[in-house]
Amino acid sequence: MAFSIARALERAQSTLLSVLDIVDQRVHDARTPIWCERRGWTDFLLGLSEADLRRCESDGLAVTLPTLRAVPETLTELALRVLEVGALPTLEVQSVQPTSEDFRGVASRKQKQLAALLGALTPLAVPARRIVDVGAGSGHFARLSARHFGRETLGLERDPERVARASSRARSRSDGQLLTAEFAVIDAGSETLQLYAGDLAIGLHACGELGDTLVRAVADSGADLALVSCCLQKISASERAPLSRAAEGFALKKDTLGLSNLTSQAVGVESSIEDTIRARQARYGLRLLLRARGLEIAPGAEMQGLNRRQAHAGLAAIARRSLGLHALPPANDAEIAAFERAAQEQFNAIRRLSLPRDMLARSIELSVILDRAACLEERGYFVRVATIFERAVTPRNVSLFASKDGARLPRVQGA
Repeated sequence: MAFSIARALERAQSTLLSVLDIVDQRVHDARTPIWCERRGWTDFLLGLSEADLRRCESDGLAVTLPTLRAVPETLTELALRVLEVGALPTLEVQSVQPTSEDFRGVASRKQKQLAALLGALTPLAVPARRIVDVGAGSGHFARLSARHFGRETLGLERDPERVARASSRARSRSDGQLLTAEFAVIDAGSETLQLYAGDLAIGLHACGELGDTLVRAVADSGADLALVSCCLQKISASERAPLSRAAEGFALKKDTLGLSNLTSQAVGVESSIEDTIRARQARYGLRLLLRARGLEIAPGAEMQGLNRRQAHAGLAAIARRSLGLHALPPANDAEIAAFERAAQEQFNAIRRLSLPRDMLARSIELSVILDRAACLEERGYFVRVATIFERAVTPRNVSLFASKDGARLPRVQGA
């Protein structure tokens, strides 16, 4: 059966509506959340061995549950719905391979993303009069698009320093014959995004409400669109209102949207899964320490004034910096050791109790992407939603392509 955006959106919404109490109550400490106790999942989750917990964290709870014993029936039913929601087609992409000079200064994972997106865009880019890269960042994609497709290309970015660097980079790598991308400063979140029929608008990892802004501008202009979303919680309002009539009334809170950034995979994006877990445990230990010193620290605010990556150095390192920022006496070795033990014990419980909520991350992400897709369908567009990158390249790998001409959409595997 062909993938249906309307059916997929309905599945995502109905699944999330039945568990809004779960997505709205984050597990901040070792106390069993009400939603977990009410459903009778507590003993099963807290009874998971360390080996089974690691498998759930790397492969995903929904995937791992069939291999575990004594799983509550209601948890199994939810996992099956989550797997159904997450079943997407995969794009049939012939990656483009720019020269090593084109990729100079571009990280390896970013290179793979650029190469795949360039390949997927071919049927849309060839007939385009202009390519507009919204949220162009460092300008790599706009620069490569101009050279590869030979189309007028405009990169829009709100950071003036990034625009200056992107413009300089584009000029320095021009051979005088191929087109060079132009760049302009614009905050698409607060300024009018002017697109025209015949444009191909690109949003590679467009964060938060920038993705919604781009969808609205495309629908109003008749332009084509290629969008890969990211960081859905980056919105100015307290909740995200839907764009489509099909999702009317289905608003998600900002904090809930942040859950969509979580992903289950065996290898971390910035560091190993083991290092990431240790860093999160250190952050939790810092929260316990600061509270013991009389500071009421909201969950997630313990790293205020610190770079979150500093948590990889361990509790002693971030405690020294944080206590200094708060003008508090330093912690001695005995204190650090005590809070490390408390953090390890409590964080192990938090990891287990968080699994059902973490399992819903992809469903939240897809509910937003499918709402955008449904909005465009309602405006007369042909739309394709499919995975474009391997999850090891980036977990934010769901693409949305839209055009008034269905023949321009990239193909999916098996079609």
